[in-house]
Amino acid sequence: MAAVELPNADPVADNSALRADIRRLGDLLGETLVRQEGAEVLGLVEQVRLLSRTDGEATAELLANIDLETAAKLVRAFSTYFHLANVTEQVHRGREFAARRAREGSLLAQTADQLVEADPKHLADTLAHLAVRPVFTAHPTEAARRSVLNKLRRIGELLERIHREHAAAGISPTDSARVTPARHPTTTPERAAARLTSYERSADRRLAEVIDLLWQTDELRIARPEPTDEARNAVYYLDELYREAVPEVLEELHEELARVGVALPEGVRPLTFGTWIGGDRDGNPNVTPQVTWDVLNLQHEYGIKDALDAVDDLRNSLSTSVRLAGASEQLLASLEADLKLLPELSPRYKRMNAEEPYRLKATCVRLKLENTRERLAAGTPHLEGRDYLGTRELIADLKLIQDSLRSHRGELIADGRLARAIRTVEAFGLQLATMDVREHAEAHHHALGQLFDRLGEEAWRYNDMPREYRQKLLAKELRSRRPLAPTPAPLDAAGTKTLGVFTTIREGFERFGDEIVESYIISMCQGADDVFAAAVLAREAGLIDLHAGVARIGIVPLLETTDELQQADRILEEMLSDPSYRLLVSLRGDIQEVMLGYSDSSKFGGITTSQWEIHRAQRRLRDVAHRYGIRLRLFHGRGGTVGRGGGPSHEAILAQPWGTLEGEIKVTEQGEVISDKYLLPSLARENLELTLSATLAASAMHTAPRQAPEELARWDAAMDRVSAAAHTAYRGLVEQEDLPKYFFAATPVDQLASLHLGSRPSRRPDSGAGLDGLRAIPWVFGWTQSRQIVPGWYGVGSGLAAAREAGLGDVLPEMYGKWHFFRNFLSNVAMTLAKTDLRIARHYVEQLVPAELHHIFDQITAEHDLTLREVLRLTGENELLEHNPVLKQTFTVRDAYLDPISYLQVALLRRQREEVAAGSPEDPLRARALLLTVNGIAAGLRNTG
Repeated sequence: MAAVELPNADPVADNSALRADIRRLGDLLGETLVRQEGAEVLGLVEQVRLLSRTDGEATAELLANIDLETAAKLVRAFSTYFHLANVTEQVHRGREFAARRAREGSLLAQTADQLVEADPKHLADTLAHLAVRPVFTAHPTEAARRSVLNKLRRIGELLERIHREHAAAGISPTDSARVTPARHPTTTPERAAARLTSYERSADRRLAEVIDLLWQTDELRIARPEPTDEARNAVYYLDELYREAVPEVLEELHEELARVGVALPEGVRPLTFGTWIGGDRDGNPNVTPQVTWDVLNLQHEYGIKDALDAVDDLRNSLSTSVRLAGASEQLLASLEADLKLLPELSPRYKRMNAEEPYRLKATCVRLKLENTRERLAAGTPHLEGRDYLGTRELIADLKLIQDSLRSHRGELIADGRLARAIRTVEAFGLQLATMDVREHAEAHHHALGQLFDRLGEEAWRYNDMPREYRQKLLAKELRSRRPLAPTPAPLDAAGTKTLGVFTTIREGFERFGDEIVESYIISMCQGADDVFAAAVLAREAGLIDLHAGVARIGIVPLLETTDELQQADRILEEMLSDPSYRLLVSLRGDIQEVMLGYSDSSKFGGITTSQWEIHRAQRRLRDVAHRYGIRLRLFHGRGGTVGRGGGPSHEAILAQPWGTLEGEIKVTEQGEVISDKYLLPSLARENLELTLSATLAASAMHTAPRQAPEELARWDAAMDRVSAAAHTAYRGLVEQEDLPKYFFAATPVDQLASLHLGSRPSRRPDSGAGLDGLRAIPWVFGWTQSRQIVPGWYGVGSGLAAAREAGLGDVLPEMYGKWHFFRNFLSNVAMTLAKTDLRIARHYVEQLVPAELHHIFDQITAEHDLTLREVLRLTGENELLEHNPVLKQTFTVRDAYLDPISYLQVALLRRQREEVAAGSPEDPLRARALLLTVNGIAAGLRNTG
C-alpha cells in the first residue's frame, strides 16, 4: 500500500520514526495484497483511498455497486492497515515512554520525590495500605481475535528490535525507514548502516511473513466464546505481565521509595490483579458454578507454572554453600521437616546439594508446587507440608530463605533476585488474579423470599415488604445463629443457583485457599437491604458467622445509575449504622469496598451528569466512612470509551476528590483497553507505573482540598447548573418516542451478536426489545460505529451554555484552569468530539433512516455544534486538538482509510435490510462482509464499546 504520510506539525515531537515504521508496514502490506490477491486489488485500494480524500459522494457511489467478494477484500485491506498502524503507534508510545524516563526520570521517581513533602504519619499509613488492582473483565468490547493480537504483538516485537539495532548502530530515528548504505562505504556510520541493512532485509522478511499470516487469518470468530475461552485470554496477558512488566515496576517502586528514605511495610502487596471472568453472573446465564470452578483451575494451572519458573530461576542461582556462608537454624529445621514429609524427593538432590541448603530448600518448594498442581487436578485434600493451600505458605518458605541469607552475608541476593521473585509471587499468587463474584440484587431477594415465606413467621410475604422493613428483618437474621433452611435448601432452580454461588466460593476456599475470592458485588444495589440479603446468603453457606468472628468475603454495593449514585451516602450510612453489619466490616479489617458504575450511569443520565454524580458520590462516601472510622476502597467500573466512563486512568485518578484515595483502588480493564495497555511489555510497564504513581501521589498528597471552601462551593454550584441542563438535554433525546427506531435504523447494533465478542448476552434477561434493556456496551457500540458517538458528548454543550447564560461565564474558565476534575472531564469530551464525524453520520442517516426520523439527527447535529462551540470557548482553541497537531493529523490520515469502510457498511446494511424486507434469505457473503466492516471501524477508531 502507498506510504502514509504523517507530517510532523509539532516541532517539539519528532515523529519521523513513527512515519517511517508506518511507511514500512504499509509497503509490506501492499506487497502482501499483490502476492495474495493480485495487483488489481492493491490498485483498487489506492483508488478508493485517494478518492475518499477528495470526494465522499463519489467514493460512496463507487463502493455501493461493488461486488461482495471485492468489498470484503477492500474492508480487510483497510482493517489490516489499521491493525498495523495501531501496533506501530503502541511501539512508539513505548519508545516515547522510555525516552521520557531517560530524560526526566520515571513517574515513580518523580512521585517518590514528592513524598518528602507528605505528612510522615499519613505517608506511613498510605504505604501500609497501598494496593492497586486492575481487574480484567470479560465485557465484550474487543473485536480482534487473540490469533490476530498474537501476530500484532510479534510485529511490535520486530519493530522494537529494529529500533534497538538502529540505536546500537548510531542511526537516527529520522533515517529509520529503510537505511540505504553507500555502495562503497568508507566511514564508520556507513559501515554500520550497511551491516544494518542486511539485518533489516531479514527483519522485513519476518514482518512480511507475519503480515501474510495476518491476511490469511480470519478476523471473525466462528462461534461465541465461552467463559473459559475468555479466561484463557485474560491468562494470556497475566502470564506475560508475570514475566517482565510487573517484576520491573515493583522493583523500581521499592528502589525509589528507599531512595527517599521510606519503605513498604512487610506484607504489603502494592500491585495485584483481579478478574470478573468466571465470576460475573449478572445477566450471563453461561456463568455457572462449574464454570467458576473451571476458571479457577485454569488460573491455578498457569499461576503454578509461573511460580515454578520463578523457583527454578532461584534454584539455578542459590548455590550458596553452608561451609562458606552458613544458614539459619530456622531454615535448616524447615529443610529437615520438608525432607521428612517429601520422601519422593530424588536422592540425587539430597546427595548433590547436601551442603547447599538454600538450593535444596528451593527444590523442596518446587516439589510442593508440583504436588499442589497434582492435588488440584485430582481434587484431593490439602496435606500440610506436602503442598500449598494458597500463596501464604509459599511466601513463608521463600521468606525463610531470604531471612537466612540476610543474616549470613547474602543481603544483596536476598534483596535482589530473591526479593524480586517474592514480590512477583505476592502480586499474582498461585491464582494469578483474585476473582470478584457479581450478581444482580434481585437474585438474592428471589432466593431469600422462598426461605422466609416457608417459615411463615412474618405477617406478609417477603416480596411485599417495604424496603425499610426488609432491611431490619435481614439485619436481625444476619446476627442470628440459626440456619434459615435445611441442606439442601428448598429453592427453585434460580434460587438454588444463587445460593450455589456462595457454596462454590466456600468449597473453592477449601481447595484453593482464601485468596481466590475477596469481594461479592451486588449490581443494581439500591439500599442496605440489598447488601444484607447477600450477607445472609453468605452466612447460610458458612462464609460469614458473626458469632464465631468469621467473615471470609466482603460484600460490595455497586452503585451504577444516577439515582443510586445520588443515594450513595444514605446507602452506606444504612449499612454501617447497623451493628451487625458494622461488625462484619470490622472482621474484614475495617475496610468497606464500594463499586461505582460508569457505564449505566452514563447511559441513563448522560456523560455530564454521570461524571458529576460519581465525583460527588465519592465525596459523600468519604465523609460517611470517616464518621464511622473505616477505610473506603473505591472500585471504579470504568469502560473503555469515554461514553462508558473511560479515558486516561492516570489523569482520572489524580482528579479524584481529596481523601477518597487511601492507598487502595480497583479499576476495571476490559476489551480493547486490555490489549491497548498490555499487548506490548513496554506499554504494560508504562500503564502499571502510571496507575501506581497516580494512586500513591493522590493518596499521600491530596489529603485536603486544593481550593478554598468558598471557591469550591462556587464551582460546585456551577457544575450543578451544568449537570442539570445537560441531563435535561440528554433525557430530552433518549426519552423521545422515535429514538429507539432511529437508533436501530442508523446504526449496525443488530450485528453485535453475530460478532461473537463475548459469552454474555447484549441484553439483560426479560428486558424487552427497547433501549432500556440494551446494555451500555451495545448502546455505545452502535453510536460509535455510525460515527455519532452520542454517549461521549451529548448534553455537554447545553449544560455549559446554560451555566454561561446564568451569569457563570467567568466561573467556567476558572474551573477549567484550576479544577482537575473539570479539566479532565472536558479533555475526554474533546477527544470524543474529535472522533465524531457527522459528515459520515449524515450518510448513515440519509441512506438508512426513514425521512420521518431525520429530526432526531437534526437534534443531534444541533447539540454537537453547540458542544463544539462551548468546549472550544473554554479551551481557547480555534479547532479541536489544536494543541496536539500530531494526534490531529493522525486522525486525519486514519479517516482516509476509515471513511471507505463506513461507506461500505452503509451500502451493505441497506442491501441487507432491503432483502430482509423482501423476505429473501440472508446472503452469507454479505453478512460476512458486513461484520468485517464492523471490525474495521472498531480497529480504526480503536473503540468498540
